[in-house]
Amino acid sequence: MLIKKTKSLCPTCGRVLDAEIVEEEGKVWLVRTCSEHGMYRALYWSDAEMYKRFDAYERIGKGLLNPQTTTSPAGCPHDCGVCQNHRSTTLLANIDLTNRCNLNCDFCFANARACGFVYEPTYDQVVGMLRMLREEKPVPTPAVQFSGGEPTLREDLPDLIRKAKEIGLYQVQIATNGIRLAQEPDYARVLKEAGLSTVYLHFDGITKETNTKIASDKRAIENCEKIGLGVVLVPTVIKGRNDHEVGDIIRYAAEHIKTIRGVNFQPVAFTGAASEDDVRKERITIPELTERIEEQTGGVIKKDYFYPVPCVVPISELVEAYTGKPQVTFTTHQHCGAATYVFVTDEGMVPINKMVDVDAFFESVEKMKTKLSKGGSLNKYMTLVEGVKDLYNSTRKAEQKNTGEFLKLIGKTLVMQNFEALREFHWNALFIGTMHFMDNYNYDLSRVERCCIHYATPDGRLIPFCTYNSGPIYREKVWKAFAQPQKDE
Repeated sequence: MLIKKTKSLCPTCGRVLDAEIVEEEGKVWLVRTCSEHGMYRALYWSDAEMYKRFDAYERIGKGLLNPQTTTSPAGCPHDCGVCQNHRSTTLLANIDLTNRCNLNCDFCFANARACGFVYEPTYDQVVGMLRMLREEKPVPTPAVQFSGGEPTLREDLPDLIRKAKEIGLYQVQIATNGIRLAQEPDYARVLKEAGLSTVYLHFDGITKETNTKIASDKRAIENCEKIGLGVVLVPTVIKGRNDHEVGDIIRYAAEHIKTIRGVNFQPVAFTGAASEDDVRKERITIPELTERIEEQTGGVIKKDYFYPVPCVVPISELVEAYTGKPQVTFTTHQHCGAATYVFVTDEGMVPINKMVDVDAFFESVEKMKTKLSKGGSLNKYMTLVEGVKDLYNSTRKAEQKNTGEFLKLIGKTLVMQNFEALREFHWNALFIGTMHFMDNYNYDLSRVERCCIHYATPDGRLIPFCTYNSGPIYREKVWKAFAQPQKDE
């Protein structure tokens, strides 16, 4: 059964093709035919009902007011920049600081060791990219992640973090394997004092079989805990390799809630020299991952507790209606990711869905936003009073001792404009999310055009994550264009 039409790529030659998203036997497939290489069917989502539930949260954004490029005859994804066809602003920008790395992971989409050259933008080039991010309209980019390669190999990393904060980026994080954080106990303090917000730690499991650097990871987490630097665990999930440990990873995070703020699972994307057999055996979709989480947490964190990223758009719209100022809006494609929260208490993990009727909560927020958009000071006051009542009615009676604190934070944020209060929420809760980045096998152009995670490049462009790492593979083109001369060892 046809669900919708889109465009995709031939996984062999990369040609842009008309494609169909179809439902067959309870699963969702992406189907297209190349005149040279024939038909290809890729598993898109393993659960059609979950796919449809997420579809209801679709929110298409308005894009950038100052796009960097115009569309060309080649079309998307060959004219990325981003162009006027892109529908989302940048929520998080990645900046590759280097392609050097002190590991050699077989599934690394950066494929740093295989390049044969060094890509390492200068300090001034990085600062130029940071300034570009803050010039984005209608809302400047709020967050940047320094990545690579391994960004801690840059000796000027603290200076770059300091500069990012100075320029106005609210959230500054690094994507790291944690080796230097483990080996140099004082390094975490240096980065935190420079202004680092979060360590995005590659963490594939809790045993040596799934995570060869588990001892190093634990030391890195301990060093971050000593100085109060937050960590998010980032497991690359590969079916048959480490998907049996997703529950253990969450429990480990909960046990270290003082430091670990979340777990962001990333189902593997086949951007390297993968075979079709590898894809068939090792592909894991968001529905399958959430099923594993439910099974391995004994039903505490249920598959149905996960919501797509754009479910929070009404909150941004509510704040915008209240303040009259443009807000960062999470208009990511509804099938890019999923997330939930659990509160770690003395009794164990309590999912936010046990505290709040999430659907009723979002309905209340939507109603408040609609009323506030009518304007007027009295209307604003009455809307907030009625809205708080509605929000209270959305709470679960059995968990009101915990829910009360949650509503206080919402009240501080909306009524008192104390957005720092949201930090308290993250401090007491564990974020559990998943972002399934695409490859040439499951590439959907409608997702690319709604991407909120962009790479900044030295030539002044922003490129959607999945286009940068697959499709035309902008990563290789950018790295080669700005490569440094090879140095003799």
